[in-house]
Amino acid sequence: MANFYLAEELVAASVDDEVTLGPAESRHAVTVARTRVGEQLVVGNGRGLTARCTVLSAAPTAVVLHVDASSTTPPAAPRLILVQALAKGGRDELAVQAATELGVDVVVPWSAARSVSRWEGQKALKGRERWATIVREATKQSIRAWLPTVEALATTSDLERHAGERRMLVLEPSAELALSALAPAALLPTSIGQRGARDLELVVGPEGGIADHELERLQAAGAQFVRLGDTVLRTSTAGPAAIAVLNAMLGRW
Repeated sequence: MANFYLAEELVAASVDDEVTLGPAESRHAVTVARTRVGEQLVVGNGRGLTARCTVLSAAPTAVVLHVDASSTTPPAAPRLILVQALAKGGRDELAVQAATELGVDVVVPWSAARSVSRWEGQKALKGRERWATIVREATKQSIRAWLPTVEALATTSDLERHAGERRMLVLEPSAELALSALAPAALLPTSIGQRGARDLELVVGPEGGIADHELERLQAAGAQFVRLGDTVLRTSTAGPAAIAVLNAMLGRW
């Protein structure tokens, strides 16, 4: 399988065009992946465009490619949004990595009441950058046409607002309704113009679960509680597991 590289500055790529990778991607291709002239790889802009290419020249500062074929993948509808509570021990990062590989479109870090890990001041900026790096690498590993976005750190008040704009599903082990019991047709947008209003937002709590007062606020704002089976999953696995279920329900798998 050809290695995948991101070139966000790429606007178009037609057959027989020449494309040049940026310094960071070129350095990785030549010094780490040992890419050589004549080899094939895939390049994308993270916004749906991907191209299969042959290497014309390979230098650590610039890898020049010949476009053999290109394609455009439309954005997902509805989008899958993961609200991941901050968690200790890197469990939140594991969730973000797996969710990206499984097809999440947006990742929202959440400072939940029971989050042991805290992003404050400059740590919020660095944390978001760290998650964005994880998302970028997971996108390349899974050869995804679309690069998920990582939003700024959200509060519970932000999630209340989201519940009024999106279809919010809160993963709660005590919920009566199983995620798989939802009707697939109800998860799909009724029209292109309503896509944003029908985005699916999954909310995953931290290690100690979502606090009662947070559950009450989200439910009052319009969120729906769903569970994944009869067991309790770690915060690192709950979101990816739910995304896998939704992929099957939406016919993406």
